[in-house]
Amino acid sequence: MLRAEKKQGTALGKEAATYMDTGALVPDDLVIRIIVDRVGKPDCANGFMLDGFPRTRPQAHALDAALTKAGLKLDAVVLIEVPDSLIVERITGRRNDPKTGKIYHIKFDPPPTGLEVEQRKDDTVEAVTTRLAKYHSETAPIVPFYEQAKILKRVDGVGDPAEVSRRVETVLG
Repeated sequence: MLRAEKKQGTALGKEAATYMDTGALVPDDLVIRIIVDRVGKPDCANGFMLDGFPRTRPQAHALDAALTKAGLKLDAVVLIEVPDSLIVERITGRRNDPKTGKIYHIKFDPPPTGLEVEQRKDDTVEAVTTRLAKYHSETAPIVPFYEQAKILKRVDGVGDPAEVSRRVETVLG
């Protein structure tokens, strides 16, 4: 959303660009204004999905307040549950073909023999462990917020991707 607003040259996009262009994080209040503006558009009238936001309890509270003020609300929050050990295995096993951008996995979808693939710098055990620690300290605390609101939907994220997708579709009904 942020890149789209910037590319379209909207007032919010120009404001976000002042942060993005210097590598700084866009402040939560601006991100939330962009979200509320975007989900208020006609193409979102039948629903929308946010991925990766909110990531902290203060963001969850601020988003809820902003959506309420705009006459909008979240119907569901999907928590796809996967053990940390499997997350580490999934992420550290990813490899990409630098020529095509195709992503492989050394265990689940190995690249063809002889193809030179690369591992992203942020897909190392150390980087993933750091991200998981941040998730547990900053993001996991939003779970009780959405449980209390009775909109949290838990999904088992272990298994075939198509099966996990079916589980998500089932809880969203």
